[in-house]
Amino acid sequence: QVRLVESGGGLVQAGGSLRLSCAASGSIFSTNTMAWYRQAPGKQRELVAFITSGGQKNYADFVKGRFAISRDNAKNTVYLQMNSLKPEDTAVYYCKINAKVATHAYTFRDYWGQGTQVTVSS
Repeated sequence: QVRLVESGGGLVQAGGSLRLSCAASGSIFSTNTMAWYRQAPGKQRELVAFITSGGQKNYADFVKGRFAISRDNAKNTVYLQMNSLKPEDTAVYYCKINAKVATHAYTFRDYWGQGTQVTVSS
């Protein structure tokens, strides 16, 4: 089994910064794309950013230039550095890691974190 634990969420004022972390534990064989999503009340979950196994980064337009995604393969961890936060960034943020486990070494599966609340006050 794989467990993803998120941390780093909280309450900040507009213009502030937060860094989210998502660490996967378990019998990880390899990881592929890692991503961050967010979901605001009454809205659909949306992709924020993702990073490929080769380190290529992609961002949604609404966070480009403000957020930065990174990964540490040795720790099976993905990070999201969030700067210049805006009230509209308020949402529950979820990480997703596409990975193989030892018991299914030829099958990539998506694993999700439990979500962490980010609230930005105006």
